[in-house]
Amino acid sequence: MQLVIAGEIKAFEAIYDRYNSLLLNFFHRMLWKDKEKAQDFMQELFTKIIEKPQQYCPDRPFKTWLYSIANNMCKNEYKKQEVRQEYTSVSVESLSNYSTEFDFARLDGKTFNNLLHIELDKMEESHKTTFILRYKEDLPLNEISRIMECSEGTVKSRLFYTLKKLSSKLQVYNPNKSEVTYGQ
Repeated sequence: MQLVIAGEIKAFEAIYDRYNSLLLNFFHRMLWKDKEKAQDFMQELFTKIIEKPQQYCPDRPFKTWLYSIANNMCKNEYKKQEVRQEYTSVSVESLSNYSTEFDFARLDGKTFNNLLHIELDKMEESHKTTFILRYKEDLPLNEISRIMECSEGTVKSRLFYTLKKLSSKLQVYNPNKSEVTYGQ
C-alpha cells in the first residue's frame, strides 16, 4: 500500500488482484447475496483506495484496514435500507410445518446455506458481521476485533451467542439429533 501511496499503478493492480474476489465474496454475503450490489460495492471500495490512498495507516495490517472499510460500507447500506431482502421465499417457519414424514436431515447443503443466511439476516448486524468475518472470511479474532472496533471478548461473546442461536434455529441439521421418526 505504501507503493500505491507513492503512485505505483502496478502495486494497486497487485492489491486488486489479491483482494478483489475476497471482497466480492464478503460483499455478496453481507448484502443479501445481491451479485450486482456486491460488484458495485467492491468497485466503489477500490475506487476509494485509488482516490485517497493516503488514508491508509501503516500501523494497521492492510487486510484489517481493508475489511474495516468494507464493513463500514455495509453498515451504511444497512442504514439506507429500511427492509432487508430475503434470500429466498422459503422460511424456517414454513419448513417446520411439514409433517414428520419429511426427512429434514436429507436437505441439501444449498438449502442449509439459504436457511443459515435467513437466520443471520434476522440477527443484529454486529452479530452477523462477526460470524461472517470469522467463519466465511476466516479472519482471526484479533483482526475481527480491530475491524469491528471492539474487544476480543466482545467478538467471542458475539460468536458464542450467534452460534447458540443458530444451533437452536437450525437444529434439524444437527447430526447428533435423534433419528426422525416417520408417521405411521
